[in-house]
Amino acid sequence: MEKRQLGRSGLRVSRMALGTMSWGGETDAEEAASQLVAFVDAGGTLVDTADVYADGEAERILGGLLADLVPRDDVVLATKAVARRTDGPFGGGASRGALLSALDGSLRRLGVDHLDLWQLHSWDQTVPLEETLSTVEYAINTGKVRYAGMSNYCGWQLATAAATSGSLVSAQAEYSLVERRIEREVMPAAAHHGIGLLPWAPLGRGVLTGKYRTGTPADSRGASPAYAGYVEQHRTERAARIVEAVSTAADGLGTSPLAVALAWVRDRPGVIAPVVGARDTGQLTGSLAAEEIVLPSAIKAALDDVSAVQFGYPERWPK
Repeated sequence: MEKRQLGRSGLRVSRMALGTMSWGGETDAEEAASQLVAFVDAGGTLVDTADVYADGEAERILGGLLADLVPRDDVVLATKAVARRTDGPFGGGASRGALLSALDGSLRRLGVDHLDLWQLHSWDQTVPLEETLSTVEYAINTGKVRYAGMSNYCGWQLATAAATSGSLVSAQAEYSLVERRIEREVMPAAAHHGIGLLPWAPLGRGVLTGKYRTGTPADSRGASPAYAGYVEQHRTERAARIVEAVSTAADGLGTSPLAVALAWVRDRPGVIAPVVGARDTGQLTGSLAAEEIVLPSAIKAALDDVSAVQFGYPERWPK
C-alpha cells in the first residue's frame, strides 16, 4: 500500500487507515484480530481508534493485538481524547486535567508507552484553546505523544488551532461523494496550514456501497435501531443520484461501487488516508481492493459533477 506524508510532518502513513469504531461492539476481538492482520498484510500502517469507542474496549482489544499478534512497530497508532467517558471532573473535555487523564487511560488500555498520533476528538468551547494546546505540547515534550491532530473541527476552529500550535499535523472530518461540505472552509484551511486530512465515513456511512439502492438489508446498519438514524442522513434523492453514478462507473471498470467511492476520496486534494471501518474482514477486503483502482479522469469528472456542492461568496474552493 502506498505511503503518504501526513501534512507538513515527517510521519509517513498508509494511504488508507483502519478504523475501529465497531470494535468491542459489532466486532468482537476475534474478528478484530482478523481485520488487523489483513490490513497489515496489505501494507496498511495507520490504525485509528478513540478512548470512547465501546467505552474503551476498542483500545483494549487493539492493545492486546499489538502485544500478541502484530508488532507494535508495524503500526502507526492513533487515538483520540476529549469526548466524555465518565461523569467525573476529569471524565471528558479539553482541559489540562481531562486530557492528561484521558492520555494516561489510553496508554494503559493500549499497553504502550507512547502514541504516534493523538487527536482532539472535538472542539471544547468551555476551555481556553491555549490551555488545550499547551497540554498537547506537554504530551509531546514528555514523549507520550509523537504527533497531534484534530477531529471534527470546522474551518475557523482548525485554522485558529493550527495558527496557535505548529504541532498539529492532521484533521479528521466526514468526507465522501455524498458529504462534500468540508470543501467550503475545512479543506482550504487545512491546505493553507499544511494539515493532512483523514476523512471518516468515506463511503457515505455505507450508502455509497449501493446496498440501499432497492431497500434496507436486514443485516445492515440502516436496519439497526442504533445506526438507522446515522445512515438515514445520507439516504436522500441527491445521494441516490450519486450512488447510481458510482454504480455505473463501477460496472464500467469491472469493480465495486465501494472501490470507486473510496478511490475518489483517497485521491482528492489534501487527503492523506480515508479511515475505513468494517464490521467484518469481508467488508474490509472490499475496501482494500480499492488500492488497485485508479479512476480515469473522465469518471472523476463525472463523479465530481454529480456530487458537486454549490459555493457562494466568499468561498473559493476548489479553484
